[in-house]
Amino acid sequence: MRTFVFRLLSAALTAALLAGCAGGLPSEAVSSPASSAPASSTTQKEESSMTIQLQVNSSTFTAALEQNAAARALLELLEEQPLTIQMQNYGGFEKVGSLGESLPASDQQTTTQPGDIVLYQGDQIVIFYGSNSWSYTRLGRVDDLTGWADALGTGDVTVTFSLAE
Repeated sequence: MRTFVFRLLSAALTAALLAGCAGGLPSEAVSSPASSAPASSTTQKEESSMTIQLQVNSSTFTAALEQNAAARALLELLEEQPLTIQMQNYGGFEKVGSLGESLPASDQQTTTQPGDIVLYQGDQIVIFYGSNSWSYTRLGRVDDLTGWADALGTGDVTVTFSLAE
């Protein structure tokens, strides 16, 4: 009888410990049909809120932002108000303008393509209509490049960054 009680208590203690351990795991590690539905709707909300608009003269473009600290910081700025930046033509492949403040940078050697939006030196935003290889923090990418090069032209431009409608 003593052995039976000992095994019963051991089994109960093991079950209690395992249940307690599951509560300490990250929510992604414990999955159930009920808990996965809200996570996917949260992900969809985050993805839709990570879209911005760029107004270049009379042309409007949308861009998907990266999932990083710099892009989230840019998004926070845009939640306060649209950001209008005077951008200078540089090198025949990009437009560069000052953000007026620094964002968290995580520069990596990058080869850019037309439509890429990057952070340079923490406080400069760069939009590409050509290609370059340098150390940048990726911010996002223009979704549809139809008319992109024409809108940017060959000289300096004013670009307004805002939340997508």
